[in-house]
Amino acid sequence: MPHTAAETTQVVRFRAGAQYALLAGPLLTMLDSSIVNVAVEPIARQTDTSLPTVQWIVSGYLLALGTGLVLTSYLSRRFGTIPTYTAFLAAFTGASALCGAAPGVGVLIAARVLQGLAGAPLVPLAMSMLLGGSGGSRRMSPAAGVLLFLGPALGPSVGGMLLGAIGGGEGWRAIFLINVPIGLLAVAAARRLPANLGPPAQPTARPDLAGLGLLAVGLVAVFYGVDRITRGALTPPATWGPIVVGVAVLAVYAVRSGRVPYPALDLSILRQGSVALAFTLCGAASVAAWSIVFVVPIFLESGQGHSAFITGVALLPQGIVTGVGTLAGAGAAARIGVRPTVLGGFALLVASSAGLFAIGAETPLWLTGLILTLRAAAVGLVITPLVLVATEPLRPEQQADANTAFNVVQRVLGSFGIGVVATLFTHRSAHAGQVPALHTVAIAITVLAAAAAIAALFLPEAHTEDLLAVGRQGDGG
Repeated sequence: MPHTAAETTQVVRFRAGAQYALLAGPLLTMLDSSIVNVAVEPIARQTDTSLPTVQWIVSGYLLALGTGLVLTSYLSRRFGTIPTYTAFLAAFTGASALCGAAPGVGVLIAARVLQGLAGAPLVPLAMSMLLGGSGGSRRMSPAAGVLLFLGPALGPSVGGMLLGAIGGGEGWRAIFLINVPIGLLAVAAARRLPANLGPPAQPTARPDLAGLGLLAVGLVAVFYGVDRITRGALTPPATWGPIVVGVAVLAVYAVRSGRVPYPALDLSILRQGSVALAFTLCGAASVAAWSIVFVVPIFLESGQGHSAFITGVALLPQGIVTGVGTLAGAGAAARIGVRPTVLGGFALLVASSAGLFAIGAETPLWLTGLILTLRAAAVGLVITPLVLVATEPLRPEQQADANTAFNVVQRVLGSFGIGVVATLFTHRSAHAGQVPALHTVAIAITVLAAAAAIAALFLPEAHTEDLLAVGRQGDGG
């Protein structure tokens, strides 16, 4: 029986408590991906520990993310989406409390590893509930786009303000402890989630142990190499060796996954050209967004002499505008179509990234903030349409795999982008100064955004309603 556009695009609205439960956990874990970067040096000073040792609070979290993401798809099938999400949310909250109360760096690093393991599944699971369907019902929420970029965009702002506002060198503890009340409320609110979210649990589902092992080894190796790049360690084989090995192991997994009936992560979704293109473009947006979020705070503090608190305040608008941009992108995709919306977003990203050339040692903060805010709006515009293209053609039972793979791509490319750009900025700063270094980064980001805009020409012309209709047909509706 055919479905009208009105029927197809009917949105199942969550109550406020359920919305909070689905947004709080992922936002916290994405926030923690970037917020701790600004606290590494204060923690080293406060604990009288070497910087390379303290850096493991970032590295341990990143490496644990790879393992946590690997487990997401199987655990959600085995125990159900809501129980799995709630359990990991509770574990993340507990790990955050342990981080905040850590008596020393050793305990802090261990707690950060637990945080990474518990936090990794929260984003893909929440996205599958916000975007997935059950019984032929489809939901599309712009909040799914917010989850991907709002947290990393806000991280340096929130971290800088907390460090600047709390004296005595203890501000870094607040970065972790702030998660605890928010997480506890989210765990309680998770009881309000509709019971039919996602496919039913499959208690008899058996894990693909070989596949899980390949994915874990491959992702951890890639993340380790990327982490060394972020630290400026470019000497092979210690840096590039793990990346090459990791990519090779992941390639073996990709070949193997097509030959087993129930792979740990189903990659067949990438055979659809539009899905693969959406993954790639969202990865490009991750690099463009996260790399600048990492570099600009360093420039504002070291190059212009601003405090961590003032830097945090200056960067705050871009985080807010990222969220607003995702809502605008959802509306534009419904009115004018996916391709024009994404093209417009990437065109704005090209123009605003080129605007970074206007920033110098004496540039007022308001102008820097304006340029960064325009970039944030551009990234926000492209995210929701790309998430829709990547997930709506899929069946409900494919959502967990799709969102896990989607988040793997974002984490890997975003981290790799930060590593390359940070190294480029550091080396260029040492030879020519921070202003030329920032301009060099601007060239790289502008070229990347322009290439993404060209690739976006091959996206489907469909409006939101058309994509949702395709998804409904895929469900057999």
